[in-house]
Amino acid sequence: MDRIAILTSGGDSPGMNACIRATARHALDRGLSVLGVIKGYEGLIDGVFIPMESTDVSNIIQRGGTILHTARSPRFREPDGRAAAADSLRRNSVDGLVVIGGDGSFRGAHELYIEHGIPLVGVPATIDNDIWGTDLTIGYDTAVNTALEAIDKVRDTAAAHDRLFIIEVMGRSAGFIALEVGIGAGAEAVLIPETPTDLNAICDRIQGRIARGRTSSILVVAEGDEAGDAFRIAEKVKDMSGLKSRVTVLGHVQRGGSPTTRDRVLASKLGWASVDALMEGAQDVMVGEVDNRVVRHPLPDTWMKRKLLDPLLVTLSENL
Repeated sequence: MDRIAILTSGGDSPGMNACIRATARHALDRGLSVLGVIKGYEGLIDGVFIPMESTDVSNIIQRGGTILHTARSPRFREPDGRAAAADSLRRNSVDGLVVIGGDGSFRGAHELYIEHGIPLVGVPATIDNDIWGTDLTIGYDTAVNTALEAIDKVRDTAAAHDRLFIIEVMGRSAGFIALEVGIGAGAEAVLIPETPTDLNAICDRIQGRIARGRTSSILVVAEGDEAGDAFRIAEKVKDMSGLKSRVTVLGHVQRGGSPTTRDRVLASKLGWASVDALMEGAQDVMVGEVDNRVVRHPLPDTWMKRKLLDPLLVTLSENL
């Protein structure tokens, strides 16, 4: 193996740049040349590559987003698009590909490998933390801390105005962010897709707090909860109990910002491990971290197996 390429795909997450840095520098240290792919699979199809040296990844470890940029690529979902991407890699003498992204990115990478035999390794980077085979994904810790800081500020105004606030966090169809943030913020209830939502019980709990003199409350809602989005839940709560609420949707603010130490270190470990995996002949795998150990799993396992919430955290959210 003489040359590798690095791309970031799907939604950006804090720590992607730290991963790019570690991947590029470790590859260079091992005698490889490195290309960066601009705008993910779109850039791969169009052959938009840039050479990367050690100085090109200086002073990026603290930056959010991705210096390689990212984009959704409808073209890559089609066989012709993947064929064009494979041709671009071959024309540029790329022997291995590192894909930094989430499960959608991994599915596309797996198809590229199956159809064209491109050696590749996936690195899990998504704030949703919903990828099986790794305890944490790059960006998750930063997103949780960003959301927690925002909710702490909302709680201040909720207390000042004696109000119920319903706060929606990201996570797609997984409740990892909502669960940790809800516990950390001391929310009165956490609504997540993985457990049934009993709005009647939640209304009773809030009214009980009001009867005891507690006039402000916080509900944390995962965007994929079965009861609907935060605005729909606010309507249902009003219909059931007469309680009025204010809704705050944190949205994409959770994707931005400087990555935490935990995300920078995880990204560095997994970027390093992706190079070793390629040079040791691993193909169509993801590198992750389980119990502080770097592990490798077949890419299809990462979306075919479901990552479960910590049952203790679910219990804490229901009882605290």
